[in-house]
Amino acid sequence: MQSRTSGMWWGMAVEAPDPAALARFYAELTGWPLVHEEPGTSILATRPDGSNYIVFQQATGYEPPTWPPAKGSQRPMMHFDFQVGDLDQATTEAESLGATLSTHQPQPHVRVLFDPAGHPFCLVRDDADE
Repeated sequence: MQSRTSGMWWGMAVEAPDPAALARFYAELTGWPLVHEEPGTSILATRPDGSNYIVFQQATGYEPPTWPPAKGSQRPMMHFDFQVGDLDQATTEAESLGATLSTHQPQPHVRVLFDPAGHPFCLVRDDADE
């Protein structure tokens, strides 16, 4: 966007039944710092200058998305992709933090997992074109 100037923040919001717990999960998974917490809202900075962020916000009546998508169910509308060097190690690490491995895996170089709130995210091996 041409109207963006230095110091402006950009990001996305993720709904969750427990935003503080979900923010801590992603902080542990990514190493991104938790930069703000208040009741119903927790924020991770994805850049050192804090200009990009992910806000986790309280969602009353939250329904986790269904993966793979199924007719009549809440479908995923966005998901995170994280490139990793060792897919098995990264999967084990994510599971130790509270992620759950999906039974449906669409590609051999990708692992689909669910975060503690049920959002799918992908770990992608960095040598996918080998």
